[in-house]
Amino acid sequence: MTHWFHRNPLKATAPVSFNFYGVAGSPSANKICNDLRTTRARLLEMFTDTTCNPEIMKNATDAYFSLLQGFIASLDGTTQENKLRFMQNFKWTDTLQGNIPSAQQDAIFELISMAYNVAIWHTKFASRLAGKENVTEVDAKDVHRSLKFAAGIFKHLKEVHIPRLITPAEKGRDLEPRVIDTYIVQCQAEAQEVTIARAIELKHNATLIAALAFETANFYQKADGTLNTLEPECSSKWRKYLQLKQHFYMSYAYCYHGQTLLSSDKCGESIRSLQEAEKCYSRAETLCKEYRQTKGPGSTAKPSEQLFFTKLGGLIKNTLQKCERENGFIYFHKVPAEAPQLELKASYGLAEPISFEFPVLSEQCTPEVYATFDLTKGAKDEKAKPKREEEVIKPMKEPDLKPQKDTGCIIS
Repeated sequence: MTHWFHRNPLKATAPVSFNFYGVAGSPSANKICNDLRTTRARLLEMFTDTTCNPEIMKNATDAYFSLLQGFIASLDGTTQENKLRFMQNFKWTDTLQGNIPSAQQDAIFELISMAYNVAIWHTKFASRLAGKENVTEVDAKDVHRSLKFAAGIFKHLKEVHIPRLITPAEKGRDLEPRVIDTYIVQCQAEAQEVTIARAIELKHNATLIAALAFETANFYQKADGTLNTLEPECSSKWRKYLQLKQHFYMSYAYCYHGQTLLSSDKCGESIRSLQEAEKCYSRAETLCKEYRQTKGPGSTAKPSEQLFFTKLGGLIKNTLQKCERENGFIYFHKVPAEAPQLELKASYGLAEPISFEFPVLSEQCTPEVYATFDLTKGAKDEKAKPKREEEVIKPMKEPDLKPQKDTGCIIS
């Protein structure tokens, strides 16, 4: 299943020195600054290291975020803002806006931006794992969990930390609701794809598969609708991916709903449902071509080349032919003019975001050490610059996904 998922690029960032000469007034304070610099650099390396796994990523994120909390959490026993929060200027690009960064002199902006990248890394890890030649049951569970975990990070940032920013997010940037909401819903939809593949492989009830496919198609439709007011030059490619997945899973829903109707001796309605499946599948094929031809950020998925995609076309064709034969010999039902209204609710298998919390404050960050940071004895890092700066930050060099033998989403 290599190239089954569309992935936008990682956020890139400018180096940060945390050199607070004169301000950090003790060896312990200087150590915190040095450790912040090294743990940040280490975490950034992990984003593009193909040997990194969720456990390694958690260790790297905990090391950095626990220290960064020392610039955010209240350490002097009052409810006032941490005096170090606005000391350092941070610059980050956005996943849809190229290499021109946003900049804020705010440790919470750094916390959010870095965690955003952690969430994107989890989606890329899931995509890489799903692209293995032989995906085991353990692999499938890890893909499923990584996608739900990414959704949980995005959700936590949106609900808890983004509202704390002094400078609101610009339109079309990663931190604004339309973009982050799309990431949340896409992660949930892709996690449900894993459930659907598993249900099909284990030959679960057609009603359950149809309901899961219908719910997943609705997720993709919702994600696409969330982006419809975003500038086309940065969102068109992403939207084409969401649309093709919506039609693909609507096709699955109608196909398996048709099987359910046939088993209930509703052959005419079954034929109409399968005709609609054929129509949705044809639309998904067209959208695959449009998606490949559309320019925009991110890697280009190739779903129409995957066995999981092509096998559905054969399943629809064979099932429809069977229904038409049965209707000609046994049922003689009239085929309705209108496609059946799908009112399917899945009782099982729906993907919910996994709850996420940042690690607790590092033991290094004590009130005593905090007191040795003296803002009167040194200039601030640099004056806060405009949020959007006409400079370019080099994008992260992400590893290429090498195509593996496609097993059609078989979990071994």
